[in-house]
Amino acid sequence: MATKHAALHALIEPVVAAMGFELWGIDHLSQGKHSRLVIYIERESGVNVEDCADISRQVSAILDVEDPIPGEYRLEVSSPGMARPLYTLDHFSRFQGHHVALKLRAPFDGRRKFQGLLAGVEGDEILLQMDGEEYCFPIEGIDSAHIVPQFDD
Repeated sequence: MATKHAALHALIEPVVAAMGFELWGIDHLSQGKHSRLVIYIERESGVNVEDCADISRQVSAILDVEDPIPGEYRLEVSSPGMARPLYTLDHFSRFQGHHVALKLRAPFDGRRKFQGLLAGVEGDEILLQMDGEEYCFPIEGIDSAHIVPQFDD
């Protein structure tokens, strides 16, 4: 699975970069016979609907030629948004001080879901503060992570 993800990233990233965007991440979600490929793009000046449509057309053409995903799938291009997913150590570093939700691949202390303040990155571990304690989770043990938007009342 990681190899397929790396292959998709290698195919898509140059197209996105050539169009002036950062490839924030890719989610390939299998849904029975059909699947969904979600591409998150980012740019300092923001992302609009036309940007997503342009990227979608370009990436779709490459995927049609290379055909890396067997069967039918739906392609979606989006900004990561406020509840943005976090994929890399760089993402975690950039959002230090924000609240995040993590889902681990295997249970730790009898649970897989954690939510707290992202205290930072140390080596290849994510530091999460919650309930007055600090937890260290190796990034390879994290199944998914995303920012939890905080709104002032």
